[in-house]
Amino acid sequence: MDLTPLIPVVAIIAFAAVRIARLRATRPESPVADVAARLEAVERGIQSLQQELADTQERLDFAERLLSKAREERRIGT
Repeated sequence: MDLTPLIPVVAIIAFAAVRIARLRATRPESPVADVAARLEAVERGIQSLQQELADTQERLDFAERLLSKAREERRIGT
């Protein structure tokens, strides 16, 4: 039995297997982990923005109290 015609078929299969292995090696380990990491980063960004908004609202409230106090003092003084 002559197996010589099978050599090119085996070579093509081996070549394809090596290419697939290289492609998998260069891909990120897990796209789910990458998406999860990005989602966590977005959540941290949102939390930071919420904190900044709360700080800004406190400053605005303080400024409004100062302005209303100054207006009240002017109204009482006149």
